[in-house]
Amino acid sequence: MLRSTRNHAVVFDLEFTAWQGSMARGWSLPFELKELVQIGAVKLDAETLRTVDEFAMVVRPRVNPVLSDYLVALTGITNDEVANRGVDFAIAYRAFLDFVGKGASWAFGRDDLILEENMRLYGLVLPPAPYGNVIPWFAQHGIDLSGGHACDVAQAAGAPFEGRKHDALSDARSVALGVVTLIQRGAPNPFLSSSREAVGR
Repeated sequence: MLRSTRNHAVVFDLEFTAWQGSMARGWSLPFELKELVQIGAVKLDAETLRTVDEFAMVVRPRVNPVLSDYLVALTGITNDEVANRGVDFAIAYRAFLDFVGKGASWAFGRDDLILEENMRLYGLVLPPAPYGNVIPWFAQHGIDLSGGHACDVAQAAGAPFEGRKHDALSDARSVALGVVTLIQRGAPNPFLSSSREAVGR
């Protein structure tokens, strides 16, 4: 279980390079690397659950800097946007760590492994952010998210999704709203809980 002893918690989402069929293939073709393209995050007051800040950054891949047509259509992130606004992974990741600060971070699934994969790919040694996977917590409270995505979380919890699906910030908002919605219905707050249930890996 991951518990936050801090006064805030960060819920984040990542978008990374993909091609038509790459998910089904498990990114198994030689050129298919999960290079980060976007980080979106929502910072919540761990007690009131109010959003106190947001983070959004476009990342420029090093190995495959030109996004596939598939990814552009999926995420809405264009190659012009990556070229003009994108920053190197190392810069984006350090900025994300600064955003998390002394709190802890959560995401839908194992996004921590994507961050680690990018660090290995680029030969970087950077500290990990304290991390928890929200999927087990939702499962404990009757929400089956198998086969879903971060953008599906809010609706699965009975709240409306707002924004663009597969946009990292919109998807982070979806996950955060899903957690907040269940807490408001009586689920223990995983950001504060002292019990053994909550967020896993």
